[in-house]
Amino acid sequence: QVQLVDSGGGSVQAGGSLKLSCVASGYRFTSCRIGMGWYRQAPGKERELVATIKSDGITKYTESVQGRFTISQDNDRTTLTLEMNSLKTEDTAVYYCATGPGCTYYRSGGTQVTVSS
Repeated sequence: QVQLVDSGGGSVQAGGSLKLSCVASGYRFTSCRIGMGWYRQAPGKERELVATIKSDGITKYTESVQGRFTISQDNDRTTLTLEMNSLKTEDTAVYYCATGPGCTYYRSGGTQVTVSS
């Protein structure tokens, strides 16, 4: 049984940092060649793809987080991390990890990130 479990969310002031983790059991990220991603969804807004990482380590970011967020994965390809620095109030959302498009869809439950001014 595949499970993705995320953690690390919380409440911080603008300018602060948080580190999210997504741990997979029964699954390795190499199973999805297109890679893994971190998504977020804020109240009343559509889901947004924040960052992706391919199995070969190539990363991509949405423009609004470029230079502030870093996505990474461990050597075993079972733990996905999102380091978030210089957080802004507009980063407030529920964040979750998920497999990339075209792969069997798995996602974590989501972790709340709240950034206050």
